[in-house]
Amino acid sequence: MTESKETVDQDRRRLLAAATAGVAAASASSLLPSRLSATPQGDGIRPFRFEASEDQLADLRRRVAATRWPDKEQVADETQGVRLATVQSLAQHWQTSHDWRAVEARLNAWPQFMTEIDGLDIHFIHVRSKHENALPMIVTHGWPGSIIEQMKIIGPLTDPTAHGGTEADAFHLVVPSLPGYGFSGKPTEVGWNPPRIAKAWAVLMQRLGYARYVAQGGDWGNAVTEHMALQQPPGLIGIHTNMPAAVPAEINKSLAAGTPPGGLSPDELDAWNQLDFFNKNGLGYAIEMNNRPQTLYALADSPVGLAAWMIDHDDRSEKMIARVFAGQTEGLSKDDILDNITLYWLTNTGISSARLYWDNAHHPTGGFFDVRGITIPVAVTAFPDEIYTAPQSWAEKAYPKLIHYNKAPKGGHFAAWEQPTFFVEEMRASFKSLRNPT
Repeated sequence: MTESKETVDQDRRRLLAAATAGVAAASASSLLPSRLSATPQGDGIRPFRFEASEDQLADLRRRVAATRWPDKEQVADETQGVRLATVQSLAQHWQTSHDWRAVEARLNAWPQFMTEIDGLDIHFIHVRSKHENALPMIVTHGWPGSIIEQMKIIGPLTDPTAHGGTEADAFHLVVPSLPGYGFSGKPTEVGWNPPRIAKAWAVLMQRLGYARYVAQGGDWGNAVTEHMALQQPPGLIGIHTNMPAAVPAEINKSLAAGTPPGGLSPDELDAWNQLDFFNKNGLGYAIEMNNRPQTLYALADSPVGLAAWMIDHDDRSEKMIARVFAGQTEGLSKDDILDNITLYWLTNTGISSARLYWDNAHHPTGGFFDVRGITIPVAVTAFPDEIYTAPQSWAEKAYPKLIHYNKAPKGGHFAAWEQPTFFVEEMRASFKSLRNPT
């Protein structure tokens, strides 16, 4: 920091205030965004755009180049964590080839906005389809995701006639950034858990004038979306999830005991084994963020440390990303992965995003995959490389009004990002029966 000892959040607020007042934010720190602007519009909604400063991008490259590397892992797989070769390949591409300006241009090409809800600034992309009878949908990301995940689906969903669909497939799309993530405000008080975010999303859809809409989410996005379904705000007619909370109580008991119950179908046994593996091998990051997110100072100081932490989310995603940086072709590219990590770095949201885990753990709303008792229409897409592939039998028990179930041929935790074509097809099929009021 060269000009001020103020915190990042204080500088962000000053920039927003300056933009609102039409005052140039020339006094901002050189390591902060040089053009982070949100100007007033009707109903408290302000247009928004973001441009990182050249100094901020240079500082990122300098920090990547100055990384102090640990010793190589002692094993020939990922059992000790993200492998050194993967992260060094990522760092080389980040320093020499990744183009944040191209990402920024794509982001700023979409209509972005900021609005205050429950005392917090909420950032969102809002794209209205040109088709009058389009179905409004709010799509929520998770961790370690962001609005970057949804960039590939915006065009096909809002402009289906240009992407292999028909006018009857059109959606108006709202893509918000979770509190503490991306460009949304960082909560300064505890309690921003999925039920509270769900209420904020209902306010957002009402503020945008949508009297009838659907919601979609995976990861934390599923938790928020399912709590919207439980709260049943006026206008919400159905939801879709690609990571459903559909694990029966008896399955949870058997996972705790370490032995699968008898009589499981092949799909159910496969899901049990996936959950058992994740519970035993994949919860390290969640345990730390549930209990001590503020301890993760390295995420704010080291870009490579942030990248490794984000990659180590689940076994199948980590292995896919490792294959990408080893030169193989997957649903995500090297640049896709770095687009998302760079957004976290530039917004300094490594720790603020992690606090969602703490808030959820300290204001409990049930287990992440526990059945919640949703009574409105639900559609499910089960991806084979998700943390667990929800069997249709479990989905039918969890959601009495299951209107769609499909098992994807490919894809994992980042469904819309990794398999956008299939994801778009699933959105069109999932909500077809809800489009026209009876």
